[in-house]
Amino acid sequence: MNLSPSHHFHLPHSTNSIIHLFPPPHLNHPLTPFIALMYSPRLPSAIGNMGSLKTEKTVTGWAARDSSGILSPYSYTLRKTGPEDVVIKVLFCGVCHTDLHQTKNDLGMSKYPMVPGHEVVGEVVEVGAEVSKFEVADTVGAGVIVGCCRECAPCKADTEQYCSRKIWSYNDVYTDGKPTQGGFASAMVVDQKFLVKIPPGLAPEQAAPLLCAGLTVYSPMKHFGLMETGLSAGVLGLGGVGHMGVKFAKAMGHHVTVISSSDKKRAEAVHHLGADSYLVSSDEAGMAAAADTLDYIIDTVPAFHPLEPYLSLLKLNGKLILLGVINQPLQFLTPMVMLGRKSITGSFIGSMQETREMLEFCEAKGVTSMIEVVKMDYANEAFKRLERNDVRYRFVIDVAGSNLDP
Repeated sequence: MNLSPSHHFHLPHSTNSIIHLFPPPHLNHPLTPFIALMYSPRLPSAIGNMGSLKTEKTVTGWAARDSSGILSPYSYTLRKTGPEDVVIKVLFCGVCHTDLHQTKNDLGMSKYPMVPGHEVVGEVVEVGAEVSKFEVADTVGAGVIVGCCRECAPCKADTEQYCSRKIWSYNDVYTDGKPTQGGFASAMVVDQKFLVKIPPGLAPEQAAPLLCAGLTVYSPMKHFGLMETGLSAGVLGLGGVGHMGVKFAKAMGHHVTVISSSDKKRAEAVHHLGADSYLVSSDEAGMAAAADTLDYIIDTVPAFHPLEPYLSLLKLNGKLILLGVINQPLQFLTPMVMLGRKSITGSFIGSMQETREMLEFCEAKGVTSMIEVVKMDYANEAFKRLERNDVRYRFVIDVAGSNLDP
């Protein structure tokens, strides 16, 4: 592979990646009212005041200006810093499929100019007067959401990712009425509630994808009691999220089967990622032999696919966990679920508490993401390659090394 001088590979000591968002509201789709609720801009008063204001700072990010999705330098003013806010110098930011879809307005809800990026690792450079969790020079991470109502049942249960008034890290409106902008920028301001410390045993560039792809896998494994050793796992779709599914399942002592539509990823699944077996979904004999062998399947495929072939692989009480958002109804025959007391369920990123636990788990078990580090001037090419699934398995932008601010 020909590589630009501005990027290099990092490997740890699917073609399908999760898309966190939903189909555009103009689609005649039963999810449309839910989408509108999740993504309609909030008035500044919709969520309680998160702090008084101090000073503003002008920074440089790379923004999309229209639905072409092409990124270019953009100067803007960060929101003013409140007493519980933390100013971070962005060091690295992962590139997720969501960034691609948002910049291109694939979901019909994009607002421009838009600075994407929600897998952010940075260094603390300023803290508000009431910040107690972080100090200047700490290495911290920020993820998909940067605000919530703090009053609803999910918020009170520390599952704020399910708050209906969550604030997204970009392409949203903050409590002061200013648009949120993401981590493809030299700096961000984030409320301390939505930051985590990066453990010293994790390299910052390796930690960035864990804040989305890693968390998306870890949260359902914890919630559904799938962290005990000795389980048999299936991972459907070997992309940014799928490869983390293999790594987490192996770290938990599970027997891991990667399930794919073709044989072309067998070598990387088994030899590079450590999967125990590889199953081609079109191999009828292989699928029949694997029936009733898996305790759970992590399904990361964000496109329509039949469920029956995969439900047949589950044992009694097995779980099919959907992590890829699909804008078409999925179908299955109810006896496939009823006769094995099987479950079809889903999960969305994870809570801040789970984020901290996940990072500690990764440090203790040596779990890292497989990444390709690039500079910001390679971002548009990275988006093109991501669109054709030409990355193993996550781009990470070296933001600090790109010297964005003049």
